[in-house]
Amino acid sequence: MDAKKLYYADCHLQEFTAEVVSCRQVTDGYEIELGATAFYPEGGGQACDLGVLDDAQVLDVQEREDRVVHLCDKPLSEGSTVTGKIDWQRRFDLMQQHTGEHMLSGIIYKEYGYHNVGFHIGADTVTVDFDGIIPTEALEGLQQKVNEAIWQDLPVKCWYPDQEELPNVFYRTKRALPWPVRIVEIPGVDSCACCGVQVARTGEVGLVYLISAVKFHQGTRIEMVSGGRALALLHRIYEQNRQVSQAFSVKVSETGQAAREMNERLNQEKFRYGTLQKQVFQNIAESYTGAGDVLHFAEELTPDKVRELADAIAETCGGIACVLSGSEEEGYSVCILSRTGDVRPVGKAMMEALSGRGGGKPEAFQGRLAASAANIREWFENR
Repeated sequence: MDAKKLYYADCHLQEFTAEVVSCRQVTDGYEIELGATAFYPEGGGQACDLGVLDDAQVLDVQEREDRVVHLCDKPLSEGSTVTGKIDWQRRFDLMQQHTGEHMLSGIIYKEYGYHNVGFHIGADTVTVDFDGIIPTEALEGLQQKVNEAIWQDLPVKCWYPDQEELPNVFYRTKRALPWPVRIVEIPGVDSCACCGVQVARTGEVGLVYLISAVKFHQGTRIEMVSGGRALALLHRIYEQNRQVSQAFSVKVSETGQAAREMNERLNQEKFRYGTLQKQVFQNIAESYTGAGDVLHFAEELTPDKVRELADAIAETCGGIACVLSGSEEEGYSVCILSRTGDVRPVGKAMMEALSGRGGGKPEAFQGRLAASAANIREWFENR
């Protein structure tokens, strides 16, 4: 283990002192190297640490040919001794997510033989990609096994096997890796090659919650959260469910059934409303029987319903049925239909004269107008 990489020696080290070995100005700030550092550089699917070196903000940390480079917003004097402080809340969150992912991947490897082929810690959740199909109904069982292992408070061992020892060490991988290899081992759960920073014991992960499993390429992408993120997500879910329970006047544990019953009632009301609306449209259409060309304004109709009403009127009027719905402030949705001729010339002329846009086929033209009702009526009467 490199003695300069303090994050490997002690994953809980939050503050340290070190000598500034070099400092050079770059486009985005100052690149600083230290004699030793507890700042973990980006790698292994895990984001870098952030924090401060004295009064300089650490904006990014990268590893270049085994050198750890800190991008800071201020320069530091070469040869000086500085105090580094890790943003511990961020680091601990990342460690919880990473170790939680290892435990899930190890259990899935044992259960299915699938490999973890992609891993990303996002701002809110973690996604893990596997090279095989994992059904959604398996998530509950997998989640239970991961959490049972967490609650055993197992040690998380991170080590480098000797060159002669490595070929005899089992670790989860799709191909053999050249020595040296850092192994992260959780007894009975997982053994994997990894350069990331982990918690010291599984109990620190606290909780893993599996959100979803979806088909991704030829395998499965699982979305998950661990530790503090899992607690925060469950709190948000509970709070939303509590509000739903109040709205339905049922217990928190009964909101699903209440929602299904409400949805059924809404569907019944929608059907009833649709039936009544059809009858209203039919009555309107019958009032225009034999009227010839018709201009009709209707209230609060969607474009689909505007067309439905225009279709009903066109069936009875014997000419062009032009139906509009909307307002002068927000504009009008319009549909022009006819059983007797091509309505496109009328529709195009209307759009051009009344600041509209639209298109259609010979029997039906739909669009939207930005004009007053008075101007629309005047145009239609004098077209």
